[in-house]
Amino acid sequence: GAELPGKVAVKVHSGEKGNQNFLHPEFWKPMVDAVHGTIVECNTAYGGSRAETAMHYQVAEDHGFTDIAQFEIQDENGSMTLPVEGGTRLTENYVGASFADYDSYLVLSHFKGHAMAGYGGAIKNISIGLASSEGKAWIHSGGTSRTNAWGGEQDAFLESMSEAGKSVSDALGDGKHIIYINVMNRLSVDCDCDGNPAEPDLHDIGILASSDPVALDQACIDLIYAQKDGDGASLVDRIESRNGLHALEHAETIGLGSRSYELVRIDQ
Repeated sequence: GAELPGKVAVKVHSGEKGNQNFLHPEFWKPMVDAVHGTIVECNTAYGGSRAETAMHYQVAEDHGFTDIAQFEIQDENGSMTLPVEGGTRLTENYVGASFADYDSYLVLSHFKGHAMAGYGGAIKNISIGLASSEGKAWIHSGGTSRTNAWGGEQDAFLESMSEAGKSVSDALGDGKHIIYINVMNRLSVDCDCDGNPAEPDLHDIGILASSDPVALDQACIDLIYAQKDGDGASLVDRIESRNGLHALEHAETIGLGSRSYELVRIDQ
C-alpha cells in the first residue's frame, strides 16, 4: 500500500561483466513499470567494466536494463553532497549529481555476500550503491580519502556505510519517499560486482520488503542464520569474518532504523 510520489528512481545493481548472479531486468520489470521509474546506478571505484560512464552504459545495455526502462548513471556529471547528521565517521556523503532530480526512490536489492562488507542488502545499496565514484572511495576509506578506496580500517568502513545510508534516508524524508525490497535468491558469498563469483550453496529463501532498511537487512540476516543442516554456512562465515553485523548495530545507533521487526508473511 505504499505510495512513492513524483518522479521515481529505481536503484538496482546492473551486474559486473561476467557475473551470473545479478537479478535480471525481466525479473525487475514489473516493479519498475509499476512506479513508472527510471533505473539508476553509479560508477564504481575499483575498476572493472562499470568504472567509466560509457562502459557502464554498455554493460547496462548488454545486460538488458536499457530495454525495459530509461537508465541513468547518476554520477556521469560528478557528485553532489548530502549532509550526515549524527555520524561519528562522516559529516558529508557524495552521491551522483542527479540524485536530487528524483522525488522518490525504490531500492531493489539482491541480498548476497560481499567481499568487504560481509553481505550486501538495502543499506549497502543506498550507501555504496548510490555513492558517486568518489563517494564510494570516501565510504570505503572511512571518510579519509575521495580517491583511494583501499587500506581503511574495517569498522570505520562499516560505520561510514551506515552513515552514508542515513544521509540518503534523511534527504528523502526518513522513509516517506523511499521503499526497500530485498530478494534472497542466488545467495552467493560474492557480490554482483564480482565478475567471477562463487556458486551459491544456499537455496533461495524469498522476497522481503520494508520502509526500514535496518529492519529489512536484519530480517534477511536472521533468515540466513535460521537455515538448518549447515546450509548457508559459507555466507555466515563471510558475514562474521568481516564483522558485517556491526553495520546494522551502528545503523540502529545513529537512527537509520530499527533492528526489531515483525515478519508478516503475504500468501498468494
